[in-house]
Amino acid sequence: MPGRRPRRRWPLWAALVAVVLVLTCGLSAALLPGALRNAGLGTSATPAASASPTENATTVAAREAAERITAQLDRQAAALLSGDRAGFLAIAERSAHSDLRRRFAGLRALRVTHWEGRPNGLPTPAGRAGEWRLSVEFQYCFVVPDCRPSPLLVDTRWRDGAKPRLLALEKSTSTPQVGGRVRGQAGTLPWEVSELVVVVGKRTIVASTPAFRSRLPSLLRRAEAAAKVADQYVVGGAAPDRYRIYYAGTKEWERWYGGDQAEWSGGYAVNVGGGHREIVLGPDSLDYGTGLDELLRHELVHAASLPENDYWDNSAWWLFEGLADHAAADGAPVGRYPGLALTRKLVKGDWDGKLDNLIPADDAPDEQVTGAYGIAYLAVRYLIDRFGEEQVLAFVKAVVHDLRVPAQVAEEIFDESWSTLHDDCVAYIRGTVT
Repeated sequence: MPGRRPRRRWPLWAALVAVVLVLTCGLSAALLPGALRNAGLGTSATPAASASPTENATTVAAREAAERITAQLDRQAAALLSGDRAGFLAIAERSAHSDLRRRFAGLRALRVTHWEGRPNGLPTPAGRAGEWRLSVEFQYCFVVPDCRPSPLLVDTRWRDGAKPRLLALEKSTSTPQVGGRVRGQAGTLPWEVSELVVVVGKRTIVASTPAFRSRLPSLLRRAEAAAKVADQYVVGGAAPDRYRIYYAGTKEWERWYGGDQAEWSGGYAVNVGGGHREIVLGPDSLDYGTGLDELLRHELVHAASLPENDYWDNSAWWLFEGLADHAAADGAPVGRYPGLALTRKLVKGDWDGKLDNLIPADDAPDEQVTGAYGIAYLAVRYLIDRFGEEQVLAFVKAVVHDLRVPAQVAEEIFDESWSTLHDDCVAYIRGTVT
């Protein structure tokens, strides 16, 4: 509706012109729904006369279609939260039911407690009369009713009507970060494409495919133990309400979250928003022995300590990976660090003595990767042994979260210049591996 304007005195002729304009606009608005029906764009439950006079017919129809689709999304959300599968499927054509049944089962297994879908912009004509394409943002919580929801953008297609019918619901796709510090989208989520079995603990949710059902109770116990460690390394906020952990078989490893992982990766933590990083364990990880416990502690510390915006300088790689490996070691002596031999090889070989360019390439050989992680671990271990975990976590907050360079904050936090501390770290690393 137009905004209120101050009253002014107008000549009589101006008042007559205004009356003519009002009558003309009213007549056009009265004719609009029929014109839209003839164009195949559907009808509206909201009077078209309420639209801005500058909007064209397609925009008006799109806005009204979005309102009707929102009502359908609300019905579907209520059905999901109440466990009504028939109601969840009822808004869709039969061709979409197979996909929706899998999603319904996965979300219920993950104990969905919040689900809401809203149009992300206006729908656009889909090419056929009466059909729309629409990007929908879903927001969801698992287990905890009042969590900060994780968002998900999905493309959909609808047939319009008094109650629009869902024709297709696409899988989510990965998107890059926008504007530097705005989080991108991770890619296809496990519950969108896979049948899941789930177990839930006090601090973790552990899920996989039915083929690994028998191994989930043991994995849950180990995840719960890792979560107790990770909770000690929270940086810049509260700990995740639940750590979400997925074990991927070979097929799932190549499909979940886009499947584009470094060749040397055994697991990773991916940002899904709402303060959550979901942990994916690789196909061989269940056979790591005690290495699985170290992997869980490492990845869960990423979920507890990395910033929400998923944006940091690669020069800080040594700091957050070293912190995660320090937590993975869980107080074990430095001499028991499993990658010490390969760390020694790298330190005595190609390493240039700098911490800010340690990050390995995605196709780097395993021994180089292990050595880089080892250098990062030893650097953080030195800082923690000297200054304590509280001050090191403050350093992580300043460098990784707040994007301040070490030279700006080292003296403020450690009362030492960074050039001196860096040299001390390097000397410790070289001395440890000799």
